[in-house]
Amino acid sequence: MNVDKFRPRFEDYRDRYESIRMRREDGILEITLGTKGGPLEWGRLPHAELEEAFLNIGRDRQNQVVILTGTGDRFSGPVAEPESNRAAHRQTPDEWAELGWESFRLLSNLLAIDVPMISAVNGPASRHAELPVMCDIVLAAEEASFQDSAHYVGGLVPGDGVHVVFPMAMGLNRGRYFLLTGQVLNARQALDAGLVNEVLPRDRLMLRAWELAKQIMQQPEMNRRYARILLTEQLRRRINELLPYGLALEGLAITR
Repeated sequence: MNVDKFRPRFEDYRDRYESIRMRREDGILEITLGTKGGPLEWGRLPHAELEEAFLNIGRDRQNQVVILTGTGDRFSGPVAEPESNRAAHRQTPDEWAELGWESFRLLSNLLAIDVPMISAVNGPASRHAELPVMCDIVLAAEEASFQDSAHYVGGLVPGDGVHVVFPMAMGLNRGRYFLLTGQVLNARQALDAGLVNEVLPRDRLMLRAWELAKQIMQQPEMNRRYARILLTEQLRRRINELLPYGLALEGLAITR
């Protein structure tokens, strides 16, 4: 029986998304986030596209290692403006039910990708910086920075995964301070805080990502897959345990 027909094919989803460019070479999939040829402008479209893209990437067994990066001089933005955001955040229960459903699957689908993931943070990650931090290896350009500008300081309860990822990666006290103050960590500070593994000149960033991806590819496939599953299990359990609770509290604070 041919079971391949039940799995997504790269050619079917490669060009499906406006916010995501993909290329694959010898099993290494490179994902580049962006908006209209420039850096990613976070919004409803990339949120929805990434939820589905992570699902398809994880179900395509031809993907053996994944590299996640951004376009130009910024990984994700813009910095959220608190005053303008508070009114925009108001939603009906039905609206939040849909967005919360999608928010849970955005992170759970990322963690369901059972091959090693490398993030190459090419510049400031001001929105959803938890996505690159959730990768197994985190590389940062010297110009990179990390901030959660869109949640607590932007008028939201920080409940859609940042409350799990940053305290786990940084430690409880540093993570809470980071979320409650909108702290901006430059690349070197992020390295010291445990969010980043290497800081590199921007022109070396993708070369290093591909070098590491090819190094990982030297292992047998099952070693790669099972190592990824094992090394993300603690994060997966915490996301499954605390993300629905966080989304519920976030929704209670903004529904009208």
